[in-house]
Amino acid sequence: MSNRILVLYGSYRSDRMGVRLANFVIDRLRGRGENVEFIDAKTIGLPMLDRMYKEYPKGSAPEALEKLAGQIRGADGFVFVTGEYNWGIQPGLKNLTDHFLEEWFWRPAAIVSYSAGRLSGARASTAWHGTLSEMGMVVVSSTIGVGPIAQTLSADGEPIGEGGKTLERSFPRFADDLLWWIEAAKAQRARKAPPY
Repeated sequence: MSNRILVLYGSYRSDRMGVRLANFVIDRLRGRGENVEFIDAKTIGLPMLDRMYKEYPKGSAPEALEKLAGQIRGADGFVFVTGEYNWGIQPGLKNLTDHFLEEWFWRPAAIVSYSAGRLSGARASTAWHGTLSEMGMVVVSSTIGVGPIAQTLSADGEPIGEGGKTLERSFPRFADDLLWWIEAAKAQRARKAPPY
């Protein structure tokens, strides 16, 4: 039985390089038989956070927010694909994530980072780890960092060069860890109601 996984991406730039990595992750997870859905913060276009989803009276949240809440609640796990902006996390992805709280609870999240440089978004990945943990997700220990992204993935998300070979070798372990935690969390949620 396949797992429902959301791949979340947050760049608002016109020349978005990170979408290559999102496409790679989606393709490889689908190749393992998983049910994967792409959540693009730019396409959804939520406003800067004024009210969280839970702060709207029931049935009155904007349509995009209501739909996304259902997608998050229905997911078994998440992959956050994040670039690094000035040693920090992308504001578009953070804004989308902050619109929700309880919807994320008791499910695993994995972080995949990228940058134009050699550090592969490592600082953004580290920042996301604490943020996602605080929001009630179990953040898996395996991460992937890609950089320079233009020398690692082609425009259609296929691995190229030595960086691409390294990415292909590292992805199975990353996916195995995420899927182990997804199965563990599903079993626990089925066995026992969440504590609050």
